[in-house]
Amino acid sequence: MSTSQHPVALKLERLVGGDTRLLALVMGLPLIDGIFAALILAGALDTTLGAIQVGLLIFGGSATVAVILADMDGAPLEQARIVLLVGLPLIALAAIQAALAPAIGSVLNIVVFERFAALVILAIAAKTASATIGDYLPSSGVIIALGLVASIDPAGAQLAVLDDPGLVANATAAAVIGVGFALTVALLGPYLREYMDIDRFRFGSAVALGLLPLAILGQPFGNAPLAVLAVAALFAFDPGDDLRERVSARVGDTDEGDGAAASSEAADGGVIDEPYPSDDTTDSSSRAPWL
Repeated sequence: MSTSQHPVALKLERLVGGDTRLLALVMGLPLIDGIFAALILAGALDTTLGAIQVGLLIFGGSATVAVILADMDGAPLEQARIVLLVGLPLIALAAIQAALAPAIGSVLNIVVFERFAALVILAIAAKTASATIGDYLPSSGVIIALGLVASIDPAGAQLAVLDDPGLVANATAAAVIGVGFALTVALLGPYLREYMDIDRFRFGSAVALGLLPLAILGQPFGNAPLAVLAVAALFAFDPGDDLRERVSARVGDTDEGDGAAASSEAADGGVIDEPYPSDDTTDSSSRAPWL
């Protein structure tokens, strides 16, 4: 990748190659390795705020930003078409997986499985922050597989479909939010490449992702991941030397204009308008007749 060294995106790029396939793998990875289903079963999508957090951090996030800004070529509209090509099937698959989540949950001890889901997200956050740390951590698929083995309880197995339309709607909305985030990044790509520090955003989003398991486990940090992500996006804004020079030049032009106006006033004798002339400088004949 040309301008970003995102560890997760770099590893996936070596596996698949190609802009469209890489974006599809990065955005679809939560559906492939079971993270999305784990989040549904853990209750991370029970609220609208949870859907927003999952959409931005799991389907969107720094890996998606890095792929679009640093690896994809073409005009913004071309990149937007690729995002839609990847995103529309992603939304449909997310809805199907959400509907089938009870069938998965019927054979699992949810309390144990939640712990493993939290470990998966922490591992992804660590890999996002540092490639060195990621080399020593197992893949998310391995952790999920261990979680399935540790929490499997086939006694209650049943083929069930989620009968909570609100939860299905939240799960689908999470995918829609992630695709909308990617679409926004693609359309604003030329400006973001110039004024955004991708790696700085990566570190901030890794912190936000690391807080998400606390929300899953019921800790009092439910809104923190979204707030941290917003702060990370703000701090990732880097105007660059060109923008600073333009702002400085504009301020300098304003100062020069004020100085020129002051010089012109001084050249005119420094005349200051007064409502009434003073007695010792004005002849009585020039006064108004009622004075």
